[in-house]
Amino acid sequence: MRHGKKFNHLGRKTAHRSAMLSNMASSLIINKRINTTVAKAKALRKYIEPILTKSKTDDTNSRRVVFSYLQDKESVSELFNNVAGKIANRPGGYTRIIKTGARLGDNAEMCMMELVDFNELLLSETDAGKSKTRRSRRGGKGKSKNEEMPKAEAADVKEEVAVEEVKDEAKTEEVEAKAEEQEVPETEENKEDKKKED
Repeated sequence: MRHGKKFNHLGRKTAHRSAMLSNMASSLIINKRINTTVAKAKALRKYIEPILTKSKTDDTNSRRVVFSYLQDKESVSELFNNVAGKIANRPGGYTRIIKTGARLGDNAEMCMMELVDFNELLLSETDAGKSKTRRSRRGGKGKSKNEEMPKAEAADVKEEVAVEEVKDEAKTEEVEAKAEEQEVPETEENKEDKKKED
């Protein structure tokens, strides 16, 4: 009986499985993104996350431990030189699995596995979203109507007012320019009217 054994053998013997995961981990570190099946990606996530955590401390012992898993000098140097600096502030969850549909031959569920800190598109979107979102607590004191606006909102309102003023000034300048162009040529009657006004 194998009750409670959730370990996915991936249809391989131990040596084959560990060699495959080691190669996949090296490829992920070097290329930052790989395409594979969902089952292999989930097994690889359990294999590579502790390695990435170990790489945060750059000393001889951690390099030797990581090399014992990866067995590839190029990927170890890439991990400690480039990847470790980017993931330094992240407390776990270094990889992301994005499902891409089924494979044509055997209908296996495929996915793209990537290092989270190296996807520039998603990082820029999340940074833009963070600046706009405002968190609020439930149940606390309600804001009074007389309470001042937050600084960020006040700054936005000031910028909008300044932009509107600039637009209004530009419009008035355009109107004045058009009026000057359409001025009536001076006749004797106009000259007399101006003298009377003075």
